[in-house]
Amino acid sequence: MSKNKSKKPSVSNDKIIANTVENAAFSSETPLKSSFWVNTRLHAIILFVTAFLLYANTLQHQYALDDAIVITQNMFTTEGVKGIGGILKYDTFYGFFKEEGKANLVAGGRYRPFTLIMFAIENQLFGQKPFVGHLFNILWFAVTCVLVYLLLLKLLNYYSADKKGEHTAGNTFIAFAAALLFTVHPIHTEVVANIKGRDEIIALLGSLSAVWFSLKAFDNQGVKQIVYTFLAFVLSFIAVMSKENAITFVVIVPLIYWFFVKINWIDTVKPLIPFALSALAFIILRGAVIGYSFGDVQNEMLNNPYIKIVNNQYIPFETGEKMSTIIYTLGKYIGLLIFPITLTHDYYPNHISLMPFGDPIVTLSLVLHIALLYFMVKNWQKRSLLSFSLAFYFLTLSIVSNLVFPVGTHMAERFIFMPSVAFCLIFALFLEKILRGGTGKMQMALGILLAVVALFSLKTFTRNPVWKDDYTLFSADVTTSDNSAKVQCAVGGQQIDKAVKMEDKTQRAAQLREAVEHLNRSIQIHPNYKEPYNLLGNAYTHLGEATNAVTAYKNALKIDPNFKVAQSNLNLVAGNAQVQELKNLGLDAGKTKQDFDKAIGYFKQALALAPDDAQIYSYLGTCYGMKGDAKNAIEVLEKGLKLREDKQDAVNLSQSYRVLGNGEKAAEWATKAAGYK
Repeated sequence: MSKNKSKKPSVSNDKIIANTVENAAFSSETPLKSSFWVNTRLHAIILFVTAFLLYANTLQHQYALDDAIVITQNMFTTEGVKGIGGILKYDTFYGFFKEEGKANLVAGGRYRPFTLIMFAIENQLFGQKPFVGHLFNILWFAVTCVLVYLLLLKLLNYYSADKKGEHTAGNTFIAFAAALLFTVHPIHTEVVANIKGRDEIIALLGSLSAVWFSLKAFDNQGVKQIVYTFLAFVLSFIAVMSKENAITFVVIVPLIYWFFVKINWIDTVKPLIPFALSALAFIILRGAVIGYSFGDVQNEMLNNPYIKIVNNQYIPFETGEKMSTIIYTLGKYIGLLIFPITLTHDYYPNHISLMPFGDPIVTLSLVLHIALLYFMVKNWQKRSLLSFSLAFYFLTLSIVSNLVFPVGTHMAERFIFMPSVAFCLIFALFLEKILRGGTGKMQMALGILLAVVALFSLKTFTRNPVWKDDYTLFSADVTTSDNSAKVQCAVGGQQIDKAVKMEDKTQRAAQLREAVEHLNRSIQIHPNYKEPYNLLGNAYTHLGEATNAVTAYKNALKIDPNFKVAQSNLNLVAGNAQVQELKNLGLDAGKTKQDFDKAIGYFKQALALAPDDAQIYSYLGTCYGMKGDAKNAIEVLEKGLKLREDKQDAVNLSQSYRVLGNGEKAAEWATKAAGYK
């Protein structure tokens, strides 16, 4: 393979945005004389330490969000290394749901075994300890930040000089500034602070590492070239086995060689081979496990945001409605990259709802993306770094944009993790252009960089605590995603879990009432959402409102007659309601009317429905005692006392034994009664 030694195209004089990031001979035009700007080892240390310290406040966090699916409640990862076979054999969701057919719960299914294998190994070595998961997330992220820097520097040295390894001040500034922005950017908190986000980290780390070794193979011959090429294949395969978006490097790698190494397109085929083979191997393996469909459309709003409810039926968005909504979300991504102020883990319906083409934000997003595509194409033949950065951004975002195939949600901050590398590079190129204006401009560029890094770091550090656990996350983000049916439902479920652990009855009831409000809000947003109805039934059950609970469970079953959890809950509550009614009838007959035979009949019926209810044994035994039937009283009360210790029941049992003339047993139970509270 021959390398093109031609000089790079001259810089355009056009007074346009593209010109602000056009690159000249950095070594001669950048007024950075300090030895700091060529100290790559120091830069790497700064990036690693910054990443670690910035996310150190997540080390005491618990598991949250989808950690249950891939870690805590996944039957394969919880088995440790024994579960690796199952992880490879089934779709990612199987270990959690433990039944076939869940692969297509979201469009196209999910097959991401590598990070689940990592979790299984960690579980084998350390057990289920969230500290370990968070620590490894931080470490892998820190390594990724360093690699972003080193790879960018390597590529820029290819780009600006024939002599590889020439670290000019301009190159190091761009690479370090871009990597530093990537390290501190708040939009990455979802990926790093949530252990499940490991898939995004390893997908990017594996892809960039593969590019690094591909370039090493390009620079060497013989055995070294073979070894480096093999490493590129292995790391690329790890990347795609972590998350599908790494497959975009099949297109990105030829661009890297054409833009930076400046070889002909035909010569990019050879370095592409390990990436193409890893992608092919992944597609074959994925297809063998979950099939070859990448875009099955789900007919439920929480797994397909591009449907709407009309006359209580799901209707797909019209093509124009879908495209305008996608364009809106693409604009929102750019907004979050520039101004990461309001962050949330939840962009489900209707936090983002149908956006018509006439909406000003949709129009602005459309114009902006047309402009970006124009600048990318206009400067393409010049091998402009702006063109490459925009191509990298669009390509890595494409697979999760819903333009290629549906991904089950409008957007997510984790989806922008890989594309954000391009944003950070563009920002660094812009600063380097300012910096080349002289000493005064240098101070301005460095000032802007430090200000942005400080603000981003503060936002990241203060956003991290939100990811402490499910309750904290949902409670915080429900204020941002107030119109999301999913997060309203999630908050309600967490509040129920918290309420049942409270000993104070007043606080417990207040917490349950708050849960009811959130669940009703979820139903208001999404009337065909079965989960909040089921949770609403649970809340009413704990409040002792059996009638309301039964109604809620029945509403859930109207939406999905095969909703097993709701059916089980309904049977339980309906049975409890009948038991309570029989108890009330028995108490009325016995205490009010002194009709003990009738009361005994009611209590026996209740006992048949709830054989483990100690209270019924107490009522029934007392009735036998009041009737003078000491023998049956003893039999019933002893069964009840095996279920719970009750002072009055023990006293009654002692008296019944005394009636039968068994003084020893009477004394025994009198002693036990004295010890009961």
